[in-house]
Amino acid sequence: MQITFLGTGTSQGVPVIACGCEVCQSLDFRDKRLRVSIHIEVDGKSFVVDAGPDFRQQMLRERIKNLDSIFFTHEHKDHTAGLDDVRAYNFFQKSDMPIYGRKHVLAQIKQEFYYAFTEIKYPGTPQITLNEIENQPFQVEGIDIIPIEVMHYKLPVFGFRIKDFTYITDVNFISDKEIEKIKGSKVVVLGALRKEHHLSHFTLAEAVEMLEKIAPEQAYITHISHQMGLHREVNEELPAYIELAYDGLVINLD
Repeated sequence: MQITFLGTGTSQGVPVIACGCEVCQSLDFRDKRLRVSIHIEVDGKSFVVDAGPDFRQQMLRERIKNLDSIFFTHEHKDHTAGLDDVRAYNFFQKSDMPIYGRKHVLAQIKQEFYYAFTEIKYPGTPQITLNEIENQPFQVEGIDIIPIEVMHYKLPVFGFRIKDFTYITDVNFISDKEIEKIKGSKVVVLGALRKEHHLSHFTLAEAVEMLEKIAPEQAYITHISHQMGLHREVNEELPAYIELAYDGLVINLD
């Protein structure tokens, strides 16, 4: 299995154009973060989790020529706004793009991209097949997917486990029942917005505490605000098995 971090950032915080902080002015490429998303290649299949506003740029950058499905964690725009750009994959693969999400996520997508679901479609509109999922395992292209339900303040959000890999973004609470579904993962990716308290996201310290409870072999932090600080400096503060992820990072998991 190969995992590529398409984006590790967030829309949270002051826009870069108006910000004079050291992160936004940093020359370290690891401090330049597009909206959070990940590509997973497993057993010859190609999946993406979330398609935010930077989806097209991310897929072009990583030269991802084939895409079998997209899984959505939740309906916030920084995770869904790039869905229109699946039309290129429709054209080259000559097929609809299957997307997977819980009922209210699919309803939001149907509303925002209404033109893709009208009875009479304009030529070239995205071709999308909706697949509703609940908090129970499902299969896509012969691959077993285990949803992990977490809370993003009052909004239920799905993380996903595929084999020994678990990916969770927007989160500030995980129940003991869901933690048990994560345990045994060799690699865990977990969202942490910044060091200071936030209403709907783990802080860095809270994420580290959760990872200590889960005890993976390796862990990465994603959904990182510029308020977190410089990548190099924050990494030095973390336990040896935990790292800040960065855009373009590739990990291979046997």
